[in-house]
Amino acid sequence: MKKILSGSLQTTILFLLVAGILALALSGSLGFVSLGFNSFLLSVQSWVSSRFVAIQDFLTVSPDVVDLRRRNSELEAEVARLQAQVVQLNNQVADTRVLAALVNFSRANPDNAYTAASVIGRDPSPFLRYLIIDKGSNEGLRRGMPVVTDQGLVGRVDAVISSAARVQLISSLTSAVNIRLEKAGREAILTGSVAGDLTLDLVPQDVPLEAGDLVLTSGLGGGYPADLIVGQVLSVRKRDSDLFQQAVIQPVVDFTKLKIVLVITDFRPVSIDPLIPTQ
Repeated sequence: MKKILSGSLQTTILFLLVAGILALALSGSLGFVSLGFNSFLLSVQSWVSSRFVAIQDFLTVSPDVVDLRRRNSELEAEVARLQAQVVQLNNQVADTRVLAALVNFSRANPDNAYTAASVIGRDPSPFLRYLIIDKGSNEGLRRGMPVVTDQGLVGRVDAVISSAARVQLISSLTSAVNIRLEKAGREAILTGSVAGDLTLDLVPQDVPLEAGDLVLTSGLGGGYPADLIVGQVLSVRKRDSDLFQQAVIQPVVDFTKLKIVLVITDFRPVSIDPLIPTQ
């Protein structure tokens, strides 16, 4: 009899326990328990999966494949190194070509003495157009010396220290160059601007100006030697009501791409300002 009562009691307790769990589940009270259990199962599954993949790779991947992967990484590093060398060599070839052109220019113009200099800096101001070169008074550079390339006129030395110099470009706002129009055989003044444009001012109305006309330094004013190429006439503005006509000049030198220049070291500029009558 006691055994029957004990079995019935156990059945009753088990039934009540299952009923209670079902009631809690239906009421949502066990949601946090289920969420935590699911997170635990996901963590265990991820850990087991990663260990299984590692063991599988260790057992199935042959030593040859491992060696190929290592060799592939080495080859990728070698390709990157060679690509960097190619870029460096291309730059060296470009510099060599520039130097060769400058040497040919100096040989074709033996009347002057030249010093080659590398461009090591540019003025960050959009209004002041200067270059910094790596030669200075130690190499005989002086203020006012003209600076050229094999293509034409760049500007002139504006300031000098022992190991470097500042070059004022002809496109600078404060620059003024006495030029000669090759076709017309007349002189004018070339000036820079804030935007870096080159313009001809004070050109008489009777001077024939056409797009493409070559512009050279005239040698007047004492600032530059004669017959240095400056550029070509790009456009002309001529109005009957004006006393003079104007022209926009396209320089032959691309100032943004200069890397190496020549300084004419045997030219001594002459200031004629005291001789010019004042109004």
